[in-house]
Amino acid sequence: MKRQLRIRDALPDELDEVAAVILDSYRQYQAVLPPDQWEWYAANMVDVRSRLPDSVLIVAELDGRIVGTVTFYPDGHRSGEGPWPEGWAGIRLVGVHPDARGRGIAKALMQECLDRCRTGGVTTLGLHTTEHMWVAKGMYERMGFSRIAEHDHVSSTTMAYRMDL
Repeated sequence: MKRQLRIRDALPDELDEVAAVILDSYRQYQAVLPPDQWEWYAANMVDVRSRLPDSVLIVAELDGRIVGTVTFYPDGHRSGEGPWPEGWAGIRLVGVHPDARGRGIAKALMQECLDRCRTGGVTTLGLHTTEHMWVAKGMYERMGFSRIAEHDHVSSTTMAYRMDL
């Protein structure tokens, strides 16, 4: 039986479920962060409601279950991820639940963001990632994102990438 993947905007009554998927998706990084940094990061990640005025919370639904998500900022300035140049879109928190990985879900979420950029006339999409997120980093690079060190977060090991559309 073929499984049905749907990419769509999250519904208001799904926000807690989406927050749980984000936390489950990123929990593997808890071991590489100091406890106080992990606690701050986890609280920030699951605060999906505070990002809604400036972003679109996109979900991947597989057979009726939310298994992935990405936060898309049509105006990258609003992402809180540093000063993206004027006219760029941004993304944060691409996550796929561990038991749904290996099915192209993260790539489908990224493709949705790229499609929304093109539809909205946005010519560049920016994102940040880290070395310990090597699977995501590899996916971004295979999709055509390129490194832009001038937009790295200076205070951390977060690396900036961009894709021109």
